[in-house]
Formats: sequence, structure tokens, C-alpha cells
Amino acid sequence: MLFKKLQYFFHYYKMDGKGTYTFPSETKYVGEMKNGMFHGKGVLHFPNGSKYDATWENGIAKQGKFTFADGLQYQEEDWDYCDGYDRCFYSERCNGLRPAGESQLTDRHPPLVIPDGCYDCGDGFYDPSSRVVTSYTGGFLRNADDAEHAWIVRTCRKAWNQGPY
Repeated sequence: MLFKKLQYFFHYYKMDGKGTYTFPSETKYVGEMKNGMFHGKGVLHFPNGSKYDATWENGIAKQGKFTFADGLQYQEEDWDYCDGYDRCFYSERCNGLRPAGESQLTDRHPPLVIPDGCYDCGDGFYDPSSRVVTSYTGGFLRNADDAEHAWIVRTCRKAWNQGPY
């Protein structure tokens, strides 16, 4: 009897048509669905402002493009952004380099002030005591594992290293 009730529930409540589905991580899918899966045109919107616009087939992205929060579009081929030869920020690509002595430290100029005891890890602030990354607006993004913690502590800007800009 329970099996029949579950069958009815899943058959009746399958997501079909256009709609919005929000994951617990606050990632949001907006688009077409069929039989409870992403199917057709749809966009995944990530909490950090980036998005993945794709054509889906039975829950699998068949073709799509990823756009970072700052507007930079990822290219699978001929990607020359932030490689060994070009280390400028995307805003510098769009607006040009700043004059000597006014170098940019982040994609934003002036950069955001990092909260005490934290790091700027590129998509938000990292608090090493709680191991939590929050968005620049304060929303939860993720818990950092050991590898990400080590990378952030080794490479990212620190609150106690901020200087005048």
C-alpha cells in the first residue's frame, strides 16, 4: 500500500513545463523541466552571481555557456584569460589598466574591505576559524574542506594585510 502511495505521489508531483527550482545551496534553476528533470532551455543561477545557461536533456547539459559574476564568459577553446601570459582582471580587460602606482588588487577597484580575521577568496570572504565562505553580501556559500582552506590561507588577500588604496 505504501509503495502505491509513493508511486502516486511521485507521478502526480513531477515537475513538468517551465518553472523554478531552488537547491538548499541557494543555486536556482529557471527553465524547462520534464518528468522532474531539467529538460529544454534553462539557466542555473549560482549564489555568487555566476550562471550557466544551457540546453538540457533528461537532466544532463548538452550545450551551454558559463558566465562569471563579473560578466566574463568562459570559452572552452582559445581561453586566454588569466593564463600564464595574461594575469589582468576582467575589469582591466574591459576598462584598461590603471596608471602606475594605482594597480588593482582585485577585480573591484577599490577592493572591498575584508572583515577582521578573514581572507578574500575571490567569490566571498573566508573565516578560517569557522571554515565558512560567505558571499560579499553576507550569504552562506560553502564550508571549505582541508584543501581549499590550505589554498586560501596560502594565496589569498588577508584582512591584516590591507593597505590604503
